[in-house]
Amino acid sequence: MYNPILGFARDGWPVIGLFALATVVMALLRWPVPAVILLAATAFCLNFFRDPDRASPREPGLAVAPADGVVCKTGQAPDPLTGEPRQVVCIFMNVFNVHVNRAVVDGTVTEVRYFPGKFFNASLDKASTDNERNVIVLRDAEGGQWSVVQIAGLIARRIVCKAAPGDRLARGERYGMIKFGSRLDVYLPHGYHPVVAMGQKTMAGVTVLAKKAE
Repeated sequence: MYNPILGFARDGWPVIGLFALATVVMALLRWPVPAVILLAATAFCLNFFRDPDRASPREPGLAVAPADGVVCKTGQAPDPLTGEPRQVVCIFMNVFNVHVNRAVVDGTVTEVRYFPGKFFNASLDKASTDNERNVIVLRDAEGGQWSVVQIAGLIARRIVCKAAPGDRLARGERYGMIKFGSRLDVYLPHGYHPVVAMGQKTMAGVTVLAKKAE
């Protein structure tokens, strides 16, 4: 759905190309200081937009992390669409993480809803309700509803979501990204519990985020 091009997120290529071209122009004009600054910016963009292939665990009853980053919150919170209290796991991404987002479980997208908002630091609790965000709802094979929220942060200014209602996503499949620092909140259906801890690092599509209760 959101497959990379030569190992980089497709939305990153225009940015990478712009900085690379500007670097070449400055070098040809023999302006060393701007050339070095732009070369550093090009290297930063190459690192930011990288999108390595990953293999997700296939055991039943598991959900994987939707993003690289650090778990910044676990506990109960109202679902962003229904208001129902649910278990939530929040992952904060800094500018050095891979920012491509992946599906937490095999499921069908039943709803996608965008909310305009502010740009507070994404590590703050109020980012979940006040920041610009995009919610996708996945329904798994057993009818469980997973609400996954892409949240723009202090620096982030664009949320990319290629998923649409009716799309079928596989666990670990790419579906979008958030540019330049952000956060993802995952609201679990009843019957699942988090298996990550505060401060734990996550890898999108690989780290087990939650398990079905036995």
